[in-house]
Amino acid sequence: MPAVNAIGLTKADYKGAPSTLCQGCGHNSILSQIIAALFEMSVRPEDVAKFSGIGCSSKAPTYMLSRSFGFNGLHGRMPALATGALIADRTIKGIGMSGDGDTASIGMGHFKHIIRRNMPLVYIVANNGVYGLTKGQFSATADKGLRLKRQGENPFMPIDICMEALASNATFVARTFAGDPKQVKALLKAAFHHKGLAVIDIISPCVTFNNRPDSRYSYTWAKKHEIPLHQIDFVPPEKEIWLDKGMEPGEIRDIRLHDGSVVVLKQVDKDYDPTDRFGAIKAIEESYKQNVLLTGLLYIDPEAPNLFEILDLPEEPLNRLTEDRIKPGREMLDQINAEMFAA
Repeated sequence: MPAVNAIGLTKADYKGAPSTLCQGCGHNSILSQIIAALFEMSVRPEDVAKFSGIGCSSKAPTYMLSRSFGFNGLHGRMPALATGALIADRTIKGIGMSGDGDTASIGMGHFKHIIRRNMPLVYIVANNGVYGLTKGQFSATADKGLRLKRQGENPFMPIDICMEALASNATFVARTFAGDPKQVKALLKAAFHHKGLAVIDIISPCVTFNNRPDSRYSYTWAKKHEIPLHQIDFVPPEKEIWLDKGMEPGEIRDIRLHDGSVVVLKQVDKDYDPTDRFGAIKAIEESYKQNVLLTGLLYIDPEAPNLFEILDLPEEPLNRLTEDRIKPGREMLDQINAEMFAA
């Protein structure tokens, strides 16, 4: 008998159609950890909605959560789709699947604005530095000087997803590597419990077009140069804290989220504070100089109000309110008109 979670579902209940992505694609690893994280947290698939734009990454929702509603939209417009759907029903938790092209090129404007609104959404950027769906052109995150067989040499500086998120005052920023499934899953669990927008930049190697040993988006480079800020485990409320065996003694820092859940950080080689935004920016800058891939929870602000709180939305989903409750009466219209004319 397959194992079941606290709500009686098996891991198969969280799967989708068979993947048509290239064998070895990092996106498949990300999908596996999303499925594992939601299964372990006993989240009902029907309580999750999937949103995506265009690209290899945006095909991914087809391959997970077949029982969840999903919407695959225009290139770069995933944040707009998610905003409309989640405002209509705030009881749904959203997962946005995007890529480095979908987010850092055509979708950069939408990315910036969903951050400033702090929409409750797990925003995953499957970042491989190329346009894999259109045969491997350089994306906006590709390394300067990277040389690919059919594209020549990239002359432009890359856009850093995490730096852009921090510059836009994101309340949850993390970077991880698809080849580190334990860290990916822990960050996904923490992101899912964050009350605002959670940006996770996942370095996800493209085995077809960008897997050169000297590219930071390859498995070889990432495994050799990855520097985790901390070992991360996500601990839901009222459950015993478990740490991996063999971890070296060090500082334990608890980051309590809005619902009482906790991200537990065990320091490895330095005292890193994920609540220090400027410290996160400095750490990323230092990683450039050292030519390393800095991974982990870079920054979190669990207290910032999200879009639902800013708009003072009711708990009841807007899409279930009857016409008599959402249509203003004559007295209200007169009041609104009077206030506008008075201004």
